[in-house]
Amino acid sequence: MIAIDLAWLKTFTDAAETLNFRKTSERLLMSQPSVTVHIRLLEESLGVVLFQRQKNRVSLTEEGKLFKGEADRLLRQLEQSVEKVHSFAQGYRKKWVLAISPLMAETVLPYLLKSFTKRHPDLELVIQVEESEKIEALVESGAVNAGISAIQPVSRVLHSEVVYKDELVFVVPRDAYDDESGPVISDETMLRSHYLFTHHHPVFWDELLVKLSSKTPGVRTMTVTQAHIAKRFIQEGLGVSFLPRSMVRRELIEGRLLEAHFDLFPLPEVATYFICKEKNDLEKEFLERIQAVYFS
Repeated sequence: MIAIDLAWLKTFTDAAETLNFRKTSERLLMSQPSVTVHIRLLEESLGVVLFQRQKNRVSLTEEGKLFKGEADRLLRQLEQSVEKVHSFAQGYRKKWVLAISPLMAETVLPYLLKSFTKRHPDLELVIQVEESEKIEALVESGAVNAGISAIQPVSRVLHSEVVYKDELVFVVPRDAYDDESGPVISDETMLRSHYLFTHHHPVFWDELLVKLSSKTPGVRTMTVTQAHIAKRFIQEGLGVSFLPRSMVRRELIEGRLLEAHFDLFPLPEVATYFICKEKNDLEKEFLERIQAVYFS
């Protein structure tokens, strides 16, 4: 049986990436002679040459290229096994990975997770924040168990369901009206006197901007790709935007933001989708809990 030290594998995989023993020594915080010794001992244990050495340059042999993939797989499996042991020691008996868009993270998800994890104390819940454009592929590949996305999936092998539909609201700074008893400032005036923060949602902006340009040409836009940043900018009086109501519900109630009247044209609805491969008991319960919050 071949005996291979774990440290040798880690040194080899790093050196196979850098192809520079000096860089590997710096990255792994070890001396360069120690790197050379680890590689030599690994080669002797395997009985193959992993690196070709030509003057001051090294390159992987064909055997080295093959073993790089195997070493990566072994280290990845070891890391996963250690994670499972740690999870088991913490009382977890099942792992469930949920990919969510940043938009969903800005709504009621924290409140929902608190009650969901309390009901399932043996469930290790992993929240992976991803852009909606990536979530469908993650669910389909099995990298995550389920996803919540602002984009409807197109894959026929996935189950998708609308979690809820949201109306867009025209959101402005709370000090947009200097005098509460004064005349209401028109939507056109607000758009012409402020930056319009755009593209923090993956679906509606292109169509919305076309309509706006025909009604209010010359509106100054600023791309702000994260909704929570757009909200903060609006609160600071830097501009205005259109946001799903669920994302600004708390700020509107607390008076940190204002919903302004908008009648230039009807604003569209946006949908949020729950995506999974199989709708098992856990997926059903999670979906029902989300819908209960939004439809109650």
